[in-house]
Amino acid sequence: MNKEIKTEIIINASREKIWKVLTDFEQYPQWNPFIVRIEGKPIKGTRLKNTLQNGDKQFQFKPVVTAAEPGKYFAWLGSVLVKGIFDGHHYFELEDVGNGQVKLIHSEKFSGILSGILLKKIGADTKQNFVKFNEALKNRVES
Repeated sequence: MNKEIKTEIIINASREKIWKVLTDFEQYPQWNPFIVRIEGKPIKGTRLKNTLQNGDKQFQFKPVVTAAEPGKYFAWLGSVLVKGIFDGHHYFELEDVGNGQVKLIHSEKFSGILSGILLKKIGADTKQNFVKFNEALKNRVES
């Protein structure tokens, strides 16, 4: 079973403009249908407090920022309960494709002893939520 959910979208804006919206966590409740709140700073080594919306339920988790390269790459590592049970390496990569366009690669790689079982349950919904996030980010940046 593939333990990665990967989505992509083309955004008509610079990497810097996309980065600004992507890392302006205070504005997430205004536009983001999936990650409705992030508390913290996009600085490597810091801990975030993320609130996800899935249908009518909200979930909170506290990942650690593993990378923050302005205009290029932002990632965190989150775990359910304790590390090694169900871990997710979530990342956003901004790739300049020319003509004023950037490809956003939005992905998460899962590991841990329960990753296969849990992905069977949440994989399709999670991918759908990534797509919603991508479309909302595109709309926010391009408007």
